[in-house]
Amino acid sequence: MRAAVYYGPNKVAVEDVAVPDPGPGTVQLQVGFNGICGTDLHEYYAGPIFVPTQPHPLTHQELPLTLGHEFSGTITAVGAGVTEWREGDRVAVEPIYKCGHCGPCAAGNYNVCQQIGFHGLMSDGGMAEYTVVPTNMLHRLPDNVSLELGALVEPMSVAYHAATLGDVSPGDTAMVFGAGPIGIGLWFALRGKGLQDVFVVEPSPVRRAAIEALGATTLDPTTTDVPGLIADHTYGAGADAVFDAAGVTPAVETALACVGSRKPMVSVAIYEKPLQTPLLNLVMNESRIQGSLCYTGADFEAVIALMAQGAYDTTGWVAQIPIGEVVAEGFEALHAGNKMKVLVDPTR
Repeated sequence: MRAAVYYGPNKVAVEDVAVPDPGPGTVQLQVGFNGICGTDLHEYYAGPIFVPTQPHPLTHQELPLTLGHEFSGTITAVGAGVTEWREGDRVAVEPIYKCGHCGPCAAGNYNVCQQIGFHGLMSDGGMAEYTVVPTNMLHRLPDNVSLELGALVEPMSVAYHAATLGDVSPGDTAMVFGAGPIGIGLWFALRGKGLQDVFVVEPSPVRRAAIEALGATTLDPTTTDVPGLIADHTYGAGADAVFDAAGVTPAVETALACVGSRKPMVSVAIYEKPLQTPLLNLVMNESRIQGSLCYTGADFEAVIALMAQGAYDTTGWVAQIPIGEVVAEGFEALHAGNKMKVLVDPTR
């Protein structure tokens, strides 16, 4: 079968590798689609970062390995002891490996497991025609949720988890900084939670146009006094929650200037450079910064339910490419800003 194998910085090769067989408690999937995310880009251009160079304590795998942690598929074989799944079942994959005994795991917060691993970063993943995953990673897709949408459940669950940590309710005012895939996912999640008053702050005209086409209200921070506008809009109260999916100092500074008293700024970005952000407004406002990492199974189920209700739309921001073009039309196109979200089709 064909697979996109990662060897190190600027080295991903589409190669013929052996089809993996399912062992006890696992299933073999024919991959439908696999998304390329920002973490994959970091690995490609600056890695290995998360990809282990020594055997990972949970997966026991190391470089080189097949990438891909955002994927959907159809079960083609089941391993010994698997009774609740059968061939032909369509699934989205929650790709977390967890130890089950550290403090966070014992508290039920396995998304911050101290030995956390990801299928497709710490093990051979879904950027291939077939992959094998444990059954505890599987989430069933309803008949009306396509494999294309199924591959987006993982990144949309990242956004949904962050939206939940914002503790928002219908009638609240929320702000999303950054209109990349996670920012778009935040907008979908907030709308799915019943919020109508959501502003997306994005300097890129291309990204603003993409999310506006989905129905979002956007603000251009290069031409708009965003804190002033929000102060007027909320009669001085500020936003009930702000979400940083941009990961740059100007976005954080503006977000903290917009958030209401004792309200959160939820950070769901990767910060490549240290932030130099004055925290006076945070202190004077008694507002707070809340980190958000990954998701739980409950987030996956919530996103799938919203997808079944028609709440997510891929128009204008998701592109599909064959696996043979994963470097040029995937990594390089995303890095250059020519695409927003890319799904790799291993069958093409």
